[in-house]
Amino acid sequence: MIKTGGQKVVISIIGGHKMTKETEQLAFKVGEIVAGLGAVLACGGLDGVMKAAARGAKSKDGLTIGILPGKDKKDANSYIDVALPTSIGYARNSIVACSADIIVALPGSHGTRSEISYGIVFGRPVIDLGGWDIPETIKVKDVYEAEAKIKELMRELRRSTKAD
Repeated sequence: MIKTGGQKVVISIIGGHKMTKETEQLAFKVGEIVAGLGAVLACGGLDGVMKAAARGAKSKDGLTIGILPGKDKKDANSYIDVALPTSIGYARNSIVACSADIIVALPGSHGTRSEISYGIVFGRPVIDLGGWDIPETIKVKDVYEAEAKIKELMRELRRSTKAD
């Protein structure tokens, strides 16, 4: 588990560009949860799950960061507060995972799978809310169980930071 060093907890929400209405509602709710817990929401900054989660966080006055694949800040969706262009395309998925204290994986495709893999490699807890069935992830059955797990992980982060 990484230590936050007294900084705000960053929770990366990962998921696909294409989504169902159900996934959009799920992403929005997860964004609300992140902001409601006082954490910073990070994501890839574009459309789909990223936009829905950022919209949810903004509905609760949360802070959002978009780690963009291109070189232009204007590519960020309208709910991103801090747009960070990387100019490295899908390689930015590594940054999305590494910058997180906690990762929440929603339904997606290959890009989301790569972010899950990076999260595991970097030792970040990855909450599986998208049916990924990857052994190293934390399986949850619904948004309420995900919220409880996020709270538990945030408590662990606070304890580990105080122990230093």
